[in-house]
Amino acid sequence: MIMADEDSPAATKELQDEVAAMGLEPKPKDEIDGQTEVASGPSKSAKKKAKKKAAAARKGDGTENGETDGLEAAGITGGVNDSPDETGAEPGDSNGSASKKKKSKGKKKKVQTDPPTIPVAELLPGGSAPEGEWQSYKDDQRWRETSEEKRAQARLQDQMINEVRQAAEVHRQVRTYMRSIIKPGIDLTYMCETLEDTVRNLIQAKGLEAGIAFPTGCSLNHVAAHWTPNAGDKTVLQYDDVMKLDFGTQINGHIVDCAFTVAFNPKYNPLLDAVKAATNTGIQHAGVDARLGDIGAAVQEVMESYEVELHGKTHQVKCVRNLNGHSISAYQIHGGKSVPIVKGGEQGVRMEEGEFFAIETFGSTGKGYVHEDLECSHYMKNFGVGHVPLRLPKAKQLLGVIDRNFGTLAFCKRYLDRLGESKYQMALKSLCDNGVVTSYPPLCDQRGSYVAQFEHTIYLHPHKKEVLSRGDDY
Repeated sequence: MIMADEDSPAATKELQDEVAAMGLEPKPKDEIDGQTEVASGPSKSAKKKAKKKAAAARKGDGTENGETDGLEAAGITGGVNDSPDETGAEPGDSNGSASKKKKSKGKKKKVQTDPPTIPVAELLPGGSAPEGEWQSYKDDQRWRETSEEKRAQARLQDQMINEVRQAAEVHRQVRTYMRSIIKPGIDLTYMCETLEDTVRNLIQAKGLEAGIAFPTGCSLNHVAAHWTPNAGDKTVLQYDDVMKLDFGTQINGHIVDCAFTVAFNPKYNPLLDAVKAATNTGIQHAGVDARLGDIGAAVQEVMESYEVELHGKTHQVKCVRNLNGHSISAYQIHGGKSVPIVKGGEQGVRMEEGEFFAIETFGSTGKGYVHEDLECSHYMKNFGVGHVPLRLPKAKQLLGVIDRNFGTLAFCKRYLDRLGESKYQMALKSLCDNGVVTSYPPLCDQRGSYVAQFEHTIYLHPHKKEVLSRGDDY
């Protein structure tokens, strides 16, 4: 744009005529001639008029600054707002409104990293954890879904259920990550410690308030349950292994108990399919007022309808008849009720509203019966045990460590090692001998057989049941 020379009388006259045409009062000539710069701007009314005239000019001929430059030359500034707008955009910036919209949306939603490092609580919008899978009760209990009373009772449990759902979400994220790194050749001690450290991080472990519910089980092949490596164990996962990965999470004692089986060789797929189908059958038959024995009969019928061919021999998949699902109570993994996986057991016992259950099934190519074997790694303080006089000072000290860190939750020797405990074998044996702590050795079928496991935690709401640990994987 070409600017008029301010020292030229003609230019000054031209500008003054322009201002007069806009209805503004120019400053006297002696006030302008004696100054190199105008000391003060126009009155408020002059600014408003100038702004209106400039707006009308823009609409009329499409120019942005035609009148503004003339006003500035006449010593009248501020007629058009030339400061950044409230979005921080400069005048004429077409992105100003878009920037404002972006700001109004707030902070960008956090997403989990890979590997997962962000605590799950920080990823939950409004603190609400994702719900599990909802299932209706059987026909004679279907009325609960439309009962306002039952639905109101369910809402009273929102805070507690949200904590369990958060623990379940931690379980889902951890197992998703673990599936990505578990390959043939992985050291099982490294695998367990990686899994457990990830749980502690995502759940924001804090003593008994939140953390790991029990040791990571990674039982192989004929070993069905309760095996985790002790210090110095060098076991490595092989391509032909069948591994049951069983781990738990807890918040304020509300436990999520969930397990799945890892097998790389596709020849084991029928075995895994049988156990997965049997577990889902158990979940479908579970519910308020369901008889535990009926659930076992339904599970067995499905499980034993499968066959698997291994080494040229066809095996009927058998239920491991002396392993069961179980109810879960606060800080108590086995809450008192057993859910059989064969017919004939627990006929008089029923499920009740407000109970948590771990529905788990085990299928085997062996005898379908397990016994204790191998070196023990799992221990748990007995629930409700009173004061027991202990003679060994080391046993008293170790009991204090157990009470502070695990309470009545299960633990293993690796956890004691991690806390810096040493030379505790005699003290631990003393606690077991005195009935304060119970040992849980590995449970094994016959050697050469293969056992698979799938497990979910469910909750019996007043109106429906929820499979809390359900995920996209199983």
